[in-house]
Amino acid sequence: MARMKREEWFDIASDVDWTFKFVDREAVFPEWMSGKGKAPFEAWLSWDEPYKISYPEYVANQREKETAAFAVKSLLRRSKTFDQLDEGWKSVHKAHYGAVALIEFLAILSELRMARFGLAPKWRNVAVFGALDELRHTQLTLAFAHEHIKEDPQYDWAHKAYHTNEWGIVAARALFDGFMMNPNAVDIAIQLPFTFETGFTNMQFVALAADALESGDLNFANMISSIQTDEARHAQQGHPTLEILMKHDPDRAQWLVDKTFWLSARLFAILTGPAMDYYTPLAQRRHSYKEFMQEWIIEQYLRTITSYGLKKPWYWQEFVDGLDTWHHSLHLGVWFWRPTVWWKPQAGVSRAERRWLLSKYPDWEQHFGWIWDQLIENVNAGRIDKTLPETLPWLCNTCQLPIGTAASPSNEKYPIRSYQLEHDGYTYHFCSKPCRQIWWKDRDTQHMKTIVERLLTGEINPPTVEGILGYMGLTPDVMGDDAYKYRWAEEYREPPKQAAE
Repeated sequence: MARMKREEWFDIASDVDWTFKFVDREAVFPEWMSGKGKAPFEAWLSWDEPYKISYPEYVANQREKETAAFAVKSLLRRSKTFDQLDEGWKSVHKAHYGAVALIEFLAILSELRMARFGLAPKWRNVAVFGALDELRHTQLTLAFAHEHIKEDPQYDWAHKAYHTNEWGIVAARALFDGFMMNPNAVDIAIQLPFTFETGFTNMQFVALAADALESGDLNFANMISSIQTDEARHAQQGHPTLEILMKHDPDRAQWLVDKTFWLSARLFAILTGPAMDYYTPLAQRRHSYKEFMQEWIIEQYLRTITSYGLKKPWYWQEFVDGLDTWHHSLHLGVWFWRPTVWWKPQAGVSRAERRWLLSKYPDWEQHFGWIWDQLIENVNAGRIDKTLPETLPWLCNTCQLPIGTAASPSNEKYPIRSYQLEHDGYTYHFCSKPCRQIWWKDRDTQHMKTIVERLLTGEINPPTVEGILGYMGLTPDVMGDDAYKYRWAEEYREPPKQAAE
């Protein structure tokens, strides 16, 4: 082979398969793990990856990436860059590390499931590279976060978060377990590489990398950019899988894409939305969360799904309308329930920041300004206790996020509604019709209780704020507080100066 041209041996090397003599193919690739469905085994032989790479090439590329990433890290360790970062921007770090680091490890297991039960030899080959990618991402994220623990114990949650019952982590775990661990190989390929990685990881990695560079945080930008360069390769597993599924079971493909997109959008509204529109320093904000979503998700996503013959999701207008409210609602909730998170939420509502928000979201003051005005009044009157929770909000049984945060704009100031469903003598509550419909169709696999249900059934003791924080693993040294100790509210003590005539 050393004397052969690459194009002469590559397909042979990546398409290794064999005929089973002592067991039938259904036993090697059982339906509950492979997910063959209505497509016969022969149909999967046409599976072909568009991005082709051999193992020696893979190792050489990854070596270069690792060298570059850690070279920058080593260089910046001797600088004062971290000390000079905005406190709100550091909260972007902490939220990202905690929510992402161990999910990268979970993705290893998803890739390995496809590497074993993928229905085509080329698919299994690519999935092995995918597992190696995700292992690299896990190690890289944990290594970069670990460096800062000595300066701030909240960075320890990069590793600790998924070992707790913190409410945001419970929501993330419900989503990622649902489309990365529970499904068969075919469903994983549609939900993880196609729907999630092709779209939403671009938001978290590309958009935040741009904001990081603007904020002078070269270390963080370098790390997430290095990770993103791997995504295009293993994300390709979704496209050929979807092509085959669309030929034999388009209804199944449509459902998998639709539900994963909705639940991913709900989670990213709390993970990425506040980071871009509130935590990033005002001077470094170039685009709003909505603008990034319109460019990276709406336009590109619709082009992609229509090219495969998929329909626009039934909830599409509700999702588009939600870009004006979801992440603002969730940011407000995170700030109010700030002791329940492992970072320091930045309010992001100074007079200048509110003008920026109004320029990007014309109805922001109508929906959220009056609530912040009341919080500001309490802060300036020294009534900090009035800006802190005494209990928990009611949570959605599907996305596990607070009821009311999926409300779309309307003539009401802040519309809140619970969509209920009775099943087997139990009342379930949902933030939206899509979440209710997703739960109903997948109800046999929905087993994760919300934090509120755990509180009401006696799993959290004592049933007080202190008991809840203890159950979540939040100790005084890591629980969140306002990023700037409420200094941003001081300018509201005086009425705004009128512009000169």
